[in-house]
Amino acid sequence: MKTQGPHRYRPGTVALREIRKYQKSTDLLIRKLPFSRLVREISNQMLREPFRWTAEALMALQEASEDMLVHLLEDCNLCAIHAKRVTIMPKDMQLARRIRGPIYGISSN
Repeated sequence: MKTQGPHRYRPGTVALREIRKYQKSTDLLIRKLPFSRLVREISNQMLREPFRWTAEALMALQEASEDMLVHLLEDCNLCAIHAKRVTIMPKDMQLARRIRGPIYGISSN
């Protein structure tokens, strides 16, 4: 008699469950402290004197950043689907940013 090992889900099942979980959630997905450090580092590089951030300003910036990133990744996914692929590639990101234009695509020119 053969004993069975632990139950394993088929490939992709857990990933789809995780996608649905995060789509239902409204919580921020990037941790606050690393995001805050990154914002402060970038602002210190761009400005001559240290810039002070309120917690509310950092929270608003993080919410806007995550929202922009989610929508950009949605567009990347649509580009991949249009190309009959399921995996997004750098060229999907480049196309999505180019179609969005310099304001919404966060131009690197």
